[in-house]
Amino acid sequence: MTVAVPLIYLIAGEPSGDLLGARLMAALKQQTGGAVRFAGIGGEEMRAEGLDSLFPMADLSVMGLVEVLPRLPLILRRIRETLSDIETKVPSAVVTIDSWGFCGRIHKGLKERQSRVPRIHYVAPMVWAWKKGRAKTLAQVLDLLLTLFPNEPAWFEKEGLRSIHVGHSVIEGGAGRGDGAAFRARHGLVADQRILCLLPGSRRSETSRLLPVFAATLDQLAVRYPDLVVAVPTVETVADEVAAAAAGWTLPTLVLRGAAERFDAFAAASAALAASGTVALELAMAGVPAVIAYRVSPVSAFVATRFLGLDLKFVSLVNILAERQVMPELLQDDCRPDRLAEAVSQLLDDPDAVADQHRGEREALTRLGWGETSPSARAAATILTFIGEQQ
Repeated sequence: MTVAVPLIYLIAGEPSGDLLGARLMAALKQQTGGAVRFAGIGGEEMRAEGLDSLFPMADLSVMGLVEVLPRLPLILRRIRETLSDIETKVPSAVVTIDSWGFCGRIHKGLKERQSRVPRIHYVAPMVWAWKKGRAKTLAQVLDLLLTLFPNEPAWFEKEGLRSIHVGHSVIEGGAGRGDGAAFRARHGLVADQRILCLLPGSRRSETSRLLPVFAATLDQLAVRYPDLVVAVPTVETVADEVAAAAAGWTLPTLVLRGAAERFDAFAAASAALAASGTVALELAMAGVPAVIAYRVSPVSAFVATRFLGLDLKFVSLVNILAERQVMPELLQDDCRPDRLAEAVSQLLDDPDAVADQHRGEREALTRLGWGETSPSARAAATILTFIGEQQ
């Protein structure tokens, strides 16, 4: 009897999900001896693992109510195309990764079409922080949920959704294994030259708001640290925009592409200024002291706090996990050049502030399962087991 090779339909909507998807694909290949096929939507990392993306993932990489509206017709068309592709391919399972705004509509569409394909979502929306009613929404359209944080399954299981904590794959991503000396040698930087890593986000909606603020911040830092070098690891969704902006910056700047350059830059960096997101965990893994910045449109911020019930003391995952401000957060009106420059300067000049960050980062990473079994391996095993149960 011939056993069919499973086809897993993967959907990632932004670079952090693309990275999770790539690690999941590698784990699935390892656990099946390569006897697995993939289809779906992803970015450069998932393509490197063999995914032929249905359309460019960049079409989905947008955040914020005001930012989404102009692209709504394209997103709706992409939803229809994705649903049709799933119906044509009839995969063994659909596994969506983060980006619930898009992925939730895919699962809802599959249920409405009475699809029998198992529906799995990887990365739970933070219902413990905002829109708590969303747990019921997920339970209505999903068959299985994989969570990053250990406190999350209980929120969804009480709604009847099978939920399993697998851990956060940032701890297996290599962010702490960069080669700083090699980075300096490649780029002609002397051993004691200070480097600031600048990470303005992975979505155009983020970079369009943060790049001008970061440029003005560098103007102020250049006065204090004229020999400072800026390293900007970026991803394909925004690489061209970032490179164009960086060409006019005051300080000498290296725009970097690819994971190896990114992690080597982390190893060489004295400090970082970063958009809020998964990168905060990567910087913690690499031991880079960081300032976290973020801006959305005033309308998006108002809607999130007033109508969507956003109730977060912190936005950085490091701070949320440590339950205290480990990394300074400068958001919305506080995200301005003078305050950002002052916060970065403290990390460049104050060893005690850096040591305090390092202690908090270790606390946060320990709560993610640092040093335990690979989260991607656990996610892959859970998915394969679930598919087997459905046959």
